[in-house]
Amino acid sequence: MATALHRSKNIWILTPFVGSLVFIILYVIAALLYPGGSGADKTAIGYSWTDNYWCNLLSEKAINGQNNIGRPVAITAMFALGLSLLTFWIMFPALTQLKKYHRFLIQVSGTVCMLASFLLLTRIDHDLAVNTSSVFGLIAMSGTLIALYQLKWPPEQHSPAGKWLFAIGLFDILLVALNNYLYHSNQMTHLPVVQKITFLFFFIWFSFISITLYQRSKPTIIFSKSDQ
Repeated sequence: MATALHRSKNIWILTPFVGSLVFIILYVIAALLYPGGSGADKTAIGYSWTDNYWCNLLSEKAINGQNNIGRPVAITAMFALGLSLLTFWIMFPALTQLKKYHRFLIQVSGTVCMLASFLLLTRIDHDLAVNTSSVFGLIAMSGTLIALYQLKWPPEQHSPAGKWLFAIGLFDILLVALNNYLYHSNQMTHLPVVQKITFLFFFIWFSFISITLYQRSKPTIIFSKSDQ
């Protein structure tokens, strides 16, 4: 009886990266199915990448009054995004071995952020859902950014992720602040475009961190036995 050892890394670490890709694909499909209408033109046909918001895809009725047949796809995308980001907020503090209070802050605020975002699927006030999600999201992101700075993580200076992770994260926080400023000051002209740019840079940041975590993770050992 011989025992063989097979080493493999935990593929679940890549969940935020894979989830981001799934979200983007489903976002595009939901947009293609969206009947039409936006704040700029209620009679417009189809989804406008410069005038429509992500929230428009989650509505039962399109702005032009037609049934939004893309809503189920958008809801699926929402769950894919929620699962991937929830995994990130729980996983990152644990794998980087942050101090207990720091880990707790990121995990709790990140979880509340994602749960609050699902309120967009209910009849609860839209502003309440957005504001709650934004506040706790900023707390989780700030905690992650502080962790990246304190840990000098990842330590390899030649790593592209090591050079850009902190800068991209800081830029993401500024984008969130800009989104909220435009929204609450009722400057809606450029907000749909800013929202999509924010999504893109968030996904780049989460994906880079997830991939780097995966590359640096220690392989697990799986025992298997074979008869001789």
